[in-house]
Amino acid sequence: RLIVMKGFKNCNIYVEGKGVVKSNLEVENGKIASFNAVDGALELDDKYIVVPGFIDRHIHGANNSDSMYPTLKDIRNICATVASEGVSTFLPTTMTQTVENICKALENIANYIETENDKGAYVLGMHLEGPFISKKHKGAQVESCIIPCSVEKFQIFEKASHGYIKEVTMAYEENGKELANYLHSKGIVASIGHTDATCAEVIEASKNGVTSATHTYNAMKGLHHREAGTVGGVFLCDSIYSELICDLVHVSSDAIKVLYKIKGQDKITLITDGIEAKHLPDGKYKLGGQDVYVKGKEARLADGTLAGSTLKMNDAIRNMQGVIGLSMEKAIDLATINPARVLGIDNQKGSIALGKDADFAIIDKDYNVYMTVSNGRVVFDKLTK
Repeated sequence: RLIVMKGFKNCNIYVEGKGVVKSNLEVENGKIASFNAVDGALELDDKYIVVPGFIDRHIHGANNSDSMYPTLKDIRNICATVASEGVSTFLPTTMTQTVENICKALENIANYIETENDKGAYVLGMHLEGPFISKKHKGAQVESCIIPCSVEKFQIFEKASHGYIKEVTMAYEENGKELANYLHSKGIVASIGHTDATCAEVIEASKNGVTSATHTYNAMKGLHHREAGTVGGVFLCDSIYSELICDLVHVSSDAIKVLYKIKGQDKITLITDGIEAKHLPDGKYKLGGQDVYVKGKEARLADGTLAGSTLKMNDAIRNMQGVIGLSMEKAIDLATINPARVLGIDNQKGSIALGKDADFAIIDKDYNVYMTVSNGRVVFDKLTK
């Protein structure tokens, strides 16, 4: 049975524009109704802080389930599992597989959204990672299923998803101009990734609707002094948000510092790129039909290629704070208001403000998660149980 959150009484709350302050908060019909005291509100001692629920716009799976497995049970399991990381909203992310398999996965996620999207973290829509990518930078994606960018092919996926695709990772240089413009016209995030785009092509892409870079630095043409590459283009385009896997494996601390220095506080969004091995012990798992070997913080294919991560979102925020030396509020913004802005949902989610969705994570100063609330419903709770 789902517990409906009434609100908070005299708690440490990260209120938009104010930072962490002592406050009350009232929840009504899944929204933040007021900052008044209300009967039945939760009282917390000073070790706890109420922050906005985290948003993960790039995650494949967790706890032995993957977004490509076309069963409601698997989506349900991912929703419940990521809620334990403080994630209140996310985009299940697909892989480069056959058109048929991608369509089955998208239909399944759409069915979940339409029939039971209240059991765990909220599924906002899908992130289509591939098949419109570069073979040269395929990473852990299946090469035989990669195809050039095509509006016509995308519309097949769009139909299968019931219109719920919110983000598409694409190699712009693979015939991507028309697709980028189409996605932009539909309010879908076009994210350049798994790409061999030159710096000039990234700058062109930014003028044709590309607003994001998928797991920046990874699976893209690197920075070189005679050709600044995809990475250089992303650095130069102020309109492009940078996804970042802050597990300290995919990107070194120094490279994270460079990214933060160039892109700044407002243009970085933390992602996990989590796979089915997330929340599980070391061992052999799957990703996109391929075997993945997990040891410590690393998930790799048999040939050594990094294959997603086992990163939890609360750990990503903690890592980012440690590397850059950010305040708690600024570190949290990278996983809340920033992804909300790039996805165009910052009027509903991403911060604690009047009228916004009642999405919260209750954490301590070390980012341990004790409760997660999504749309006013308690979806993870180790505080009152």
